[in-house]
Amino acid sequence: MLDFEHPRVMGILNLTPDSFYDGGKYDSLGQSMRHCELMVEQAADIIDIGAFSSRPGAKLISLEEEKHRLLPVLQQITKEFPDVILSVDTFRSEIARVSHDMGAGIINDISGGQMDENMFATIAELNIPYILMHMKGKPEIMQNAPIVKDVVEEVKAFFVERASKFKKPGFEKLILDPGYGFGKSLESNYELLRGQENIRIMNLPLMSGLSRKSMICKVLNVNPEQALSGTVALNMLALQGGANILRVHDVKEAVETVKLFEAYKKN
Repeated sequence: MLDFEHPRVMGILNLTPDSFYDGGKYDSLGQSMRHCELMVEQAADIIDIGAFSSRPGAKLISLEEEKHRLLPVLQQITKEFPDVILSVDTFRSEIARVSHDMGAGIINDISGGQMDENMFATIAELNIPYILMHMKGKPEIMQNAPIVKDVVEEVKAFFVERASKFKKPGFEKLILDPGYGFGKSLESNYELLRGQENIRIMNLPLMSGLSRKSMICKVLNVNPEQALSGTVALNMLALQGGANILRVHDVKEAVETVKLFEAYKKN
């Protein structure tokens, strides 16, 4: 069981051809396994495997295509790295169930249960940790009318509303993700980061996914490939704002950020 006595690092393994940063880099089994091995060597606490892109404007793929991309990699990782905690990034309850059966220990749902009415019941039945993310709309339209004010209040209200539908067993295993970059303006993303600790409900853990996102690129006038230093800076702010998990593309740098934060916080 994952505890949060210390902040944790979740390494991202994207199996998609069209993700905003690393699309197509790891869409073969061999490439995926090499990158997974690297993240394990760099001391990732969790590996988060995603088979569909959730970047703004991304089109949803079919259930069968998601299975086709995900399941062979998930099977191989559980075989070669049996001790690694695996998370699967999906909004589909059927994928959640089969992933759990194959060894995944966490489900990471960008929709917060809004895109599959069976998700909450499935998670309660499986009784595993579930990452509840705030997103306004679906990926293909979420930036058409982004949140521009009162974002902290809106995200917290969303968590209260969604959590109220989440029956025990399982409520105590919820993890909250404010959804940086998902249906929010640039200014709202930074307002949310400043008020991150205030969105926490019921003392549940928080996950921050800031890695190489547009809120960094737009301010620094860089592309995602050039956004590592900005990611490190915002990850430190996220830790100061109470983040329990950093979801990142670059595990080594995030692990070092956590170590420095822990040293700074000591006594």
